Amino acid sequence: MVGGSGYVGLCTGVGLAGKGHVVVCIDQDQAKVAMLQAGKSPLYEPGLEAALKAAIGQGRLTATSDIDKGVAGCQAIFITVGTPSNADGSIDLSYIKAASAQIGAAVRGRKDYFVVIVKSTVVPETTEKVVRPALEQASGKVAGKGFGLVMNPEFLREGKALDDFLMPDRIVIGSLDQRSGDVAEQIYHNFQAPKLRTDLKTAEMIKYAGNAMLATKISFINEIGNICKLLGIDAYKVAEGIGLDKRIGPHFLNSGIGWGGSCFPKDVAALVAKAKEIGYEPRLLDEVTALNARQKVRILDMLERRMGSVKGKRIAVLGLAFKNDTDDIRDAPSIEIIGALKKAGATIAAYDPQAMGNMRKLHPDITYAKSVTAALEAADACLVLTEWKEFAALGNRDFAAMRSRIILEGRRVLADSISGREGVCW
Repeated sequence: MVGGSGYVGLCTGVGLAGKGHVVVCIDQDQAKVAMLQAGKSPLYEPGLEAALKAAIGQGRLTATSDIDKGVAGCQAIFITVGTPSNADGSIDLSYIKAASAQIGAAVRGRKDYFVVIVKSTVVPETTEKVVRPALEQASGKVAGKGFGLVMNPEFLREGKALDDFLMPDRIVIGSLDQRSGDVAEQIYHNFQAPKLRTDLKTAEMIKYAGNAMLATKISFINEIGNICKLLGIDAYKVAEGIGLDKRIGPHFLNSGIGWGGSCFPKDVAALVAKAKEIGYEPRLLDEVTALNARQKVRILDMLERRMGSVKGKRIAVLGLAFKNDTDDIRDAPSIEIIGALKKAGATIAAYDPQAMGNMRKLHPDITYAKSVTAALEAADACLVLTEWKEFAALGNRDFAAMRSRIILEGRRVLADSISGREGVCW
């Protein structure tokens, strides 16, 4: 059983079904359950809907909102509910507490052994000190005897989530005891990836340390990019040069307007909050977050320098999702940038291949164009904020409809031949 049908839950359920397991997806949202039963994905992720339909067609995946029905007979119960941030950056554990209690109540009458596997991202000590007590109290069972307990962090990139689940770099299995971990490892027996066995809190920390490292790497290259721009140096050539060093590697070295999404912002904030809770001041991570916040709006300073006041000007915004190949706008730089442009009196025409529906919920009062061409029509400036392949195919003729040729890139995606373009870090 997989509890929760967001990015992690749905890719986990569909992925396990594709590997031969029989899966039940549980979600309290009846509309989501109806979509899943019909073979429709409630979120955009390349390849996911086709794999979902295949799993349903093969009889390997079903969906329900009835948790009692869902857990019946399941040897493994995955928890994949959200763990958002509180106002102070600490992790909100209300959903995982509720899920643990509901699962505990649903398995109370079971006599057979099963394993609860936490896949939600939680700070170290959560599985042991929050999930375990909630399960034990509601079930009347003792962890390690009546049921097993595992922390199995996910390492999924949005836009590549299903591929990452099926072909992972590594599988981390943190377990309360040997038996729990053995059951979890057996689930992944036909996955071709290194399997690392740890205790519960080590597995939790691996997830946070990994995301904090990647966020730091991006903020680092953005800092280098800012310096390069002032010196007239191509930051992408610098990144290419240092990326050839095998100790550094080429990944996550694309400078631009910073990181967003559902993972990096909340995970770095949660790790910072946890560190401070135990009496440690994580100064590097504090600055990583602060630099990223500054980086998101640098493109607005460039725009003001190029055109002065934006009041009454038409600004085309190409790209709303925090990255390409997803419709996710959580913590996307576009949210803050559009808000600032609105406050300054600009008229905004936005376009994104997938994320416009989600952005309408936050900014319903801007124009959402049906195409790049429509967004660029009579625009005084254009901001490119997401690396969609569609934008990489644009040529000078596509920008000819603009009123003035001010094209600013927050992500380096346009062809070098585009005249009038300038990048945040190049």
